[in-house]
Order: sequence, then C-alpha cells, then structure tokens
Amino acid sequence: MSSILADLSFRIYSEPDRFKIDHFDRLPDPLILLVFNKVGDVKALGRCCVVSRRFHALVSQVDNVIVRVDCVISDDDSNASDSSPDKPNGPFSTLFRLVFGGIVKPLQALGQFLGPNRTALVSGSSASASPSSSSLAVGASEEDGGADQGGVTHHSPTQVLKNFSEIRVLRIELPSGELGIEDGVLLKWRADFGSTLDNCVILGASSVIHPKTENAGGGDDDNNNGDDDNGSIPDSFYTNGGLKLRVVWTISSLIAASARHYLLQPIISEHKTLENLVLTDADGQGVLHMNSDQLEELRVKPLSASLASKRTLVPALNMRLWYAPHLVLSDGVVLKGATLVAIRPTEQSPKKEPSDVSWVSTAFEEPYRTAARMLVKRRTYCLEMNSF
Repeated sequence: MSSILADLSFRIYSEPDRFKIDHFDRLPDPLILLVFNKVGDVKALGRCCVVSRRFHALVSQVDNVIVRVDCVISDDDSNASDSSPDKPNGPFSTLFRLVFGGIVKPLQALGQFLGPNRTALVSGSSASASPSSSSLAVGASEEDGGADQGGVTHHSPTQVLKNFSEIRVLRIELPSGELGIEDGVLLKWRADFGSTLDNCVILGASSVIHPKTENAGGGDDDNNNGDDDNGSIPDSFYTNGGLKLRVVWTISSLIAASARHYLLQPIISEHKTLENLVLTDADGQGVLHMNSDQLEELRVKPLSASLASKRTLVPALNMRLWYAPHLVLSDGVVLKGATLVAIRPTEQSPKKEPSDVSWVSTAFEEPYRTAARMLVKRRTYCLEMNSF
C-alpha cells in the first residue's frame, strides 16, 4: 500500500515538470520579428510589449508599422458663421462651402494629430482645454494598460511611434477623407511628395451608377452620353457648373495633400530609417506617398510652408485634364462626368516624354485604374495654376 501511495505522490508532483519549458522561447528572434512585422498594427504590437521583456525588446525593432487613427477629438464649433447674413450666395459659393467647409475641421485636427507629443482625453471636461481644440488620436483601452479616468487614453502618432527605432515602412490611416463630398460623387487622389509636390493625380465623377442601380439622377453631366463626342468636352460643361466643380476638386485635393505632407515632418525627422511612407484614409479618398529618395530629399532640403496655413506650399503647376461625359467600365459601373487630372510642378524637369502617361494610369487600384487608362486615351486639355 505504501508503494502505491509513493507512486501516486510521484505522479501528482512530477507531472507539471513537463510544462516548465516554454517552447516559444526556443524560437529565434528573427522568426518572432517576422511575425511581428506581419502583425504591423501599432496597437496590437503594444499589447505584445506587455507579454514579456523579450517581446518588449523585439517590438521596438519592428520595421513595418501600421497606425490606424481611431477618432477625431474636438469641441463643438460655433455655428454662428453658418447663419451669417453676409455669406455669399449662388451655386458656386454653395459648392465652395460644401467642399471646403468639409475639410476645414479635419485639417485643423490633422495639425494636432501629427504635432508635438501630447495626450488628449475623450472626456473633454478639462477647464484648460481650448474651446476650438481638436486632434486625431490613436486610442488605448483600459485593458491595454493606458487608461485614464475616462476609460480611454489617446496619443498622437508621433508619441505612439517614439519607441520604434527601426521603422522602414510606415502606413498611417486616417478615419476618413478630409474632403466633404455628396453621396454618389466619386473623388480620389494620389500625391507623391519630396520636399514639395512631385506629382498628383485626381480622379472624379459627378455620379457613379452600379449595374443593378436604376437611373440615379443627377450629376451635372447627365444629358451627355459621350458615345459620339470624339473625346471633346461639350459646351455645356462650361455653362452648367461642371468646370467650376472640377476646379474645386483639384484645389481641395491639393490642399488636403499639402496639409498631410506638412504634418508628417516630425515623424520623418525622427525616424531616419524610413524608406516608404503612406498616409491614407479609411475611405480610400486620398493617398500621400513618399519613397526613400523623396524622404531623404525632405530631410536635407527644407520645405516651403504656406503663410496662410500649416501646409506645404503648392508650387506653380502644369495640369492635363481628360474628360468623358459617360464612361462605362468592364464590370458595368458607369461614371458620369468622369474626369482625370494629372498635375506636375511647372519647374520640374521632365524625366519622361510628355506623351508618357504611365504614371497617371497606374495611380489607382482597380476598377479606377481601368477608368484612368480609358480616360488618357481621350483628348487632352492643358491648364496652368499659380502657386498657392
């Protein structure tokens, strides 16, 4: 009997010995780093940091990071200006307020989003908070170990990224695009920057009709089917507000792009290892891209800032415009009033032949890449714009 008890005692106390070795610790650091680089998301990596000292040390070496902005934190703005009797009237002023009014608040928020290291609280009850303050923020919940009295602490991306020492690829995603546009309107842009604008491509349409959607009323170009327009812009384009609308699209897209570029300076200066930087939004409206050469150019050559606002000065530009009243894509989607604008600085030395538009037609993902390729085959219109 005593021998049986001895065996039972041996089995009870010796079984846990099998689990004293953590086999995950046998994985080499490069393999764990490979996993962390696949994870990418900065909040997920933050949670990994608290698992162990080893994870904490390895996370700082991750070279592929994604920062998703959670929210805009702002106090309510006064609506007094909306009711002002001195506001200009007319269709163009209404359009101007629609588009530019939609980007003022997000651009103000963007300025603090990538600005100095700071923490903003969701519960904006602090007496010291400015009535017009606003910021974009990456949140950390209580379970992540960064909670304040409101339950969630928010940090700017500059602060979030300060512990990463070897970032090569960085993607920042805003919660939405800056440009306020009506439902059914298509507006997408892509801009490449060095110390200033290298190029920008804008694709827009007054309305988008999907195959199963019945006639969706309304754009400014509905009366043009484009079947026999030989690539020319119809006269009605100049009289029904179509041209004015494209001008607003172009200017507002350039303002949004130059504001994003200006506000990336702190991150670019602090992370010398950066080789690829993308600042986009969850709506897929705009993409700002910088490669290794462009990032280095910004580090060694200071940018020119606009005196009117916190954004990079947009140089004098040459623009090429393509237009189709009615563009049918291969999947049956119809773009009404489809417009493509390719923009480059006037003083930029052309590295390619003027007829080469490959950089334009590859600016977007499908199905809009196909739309761009179709548009560049049409008649080209040249425009110029002064610096602003």
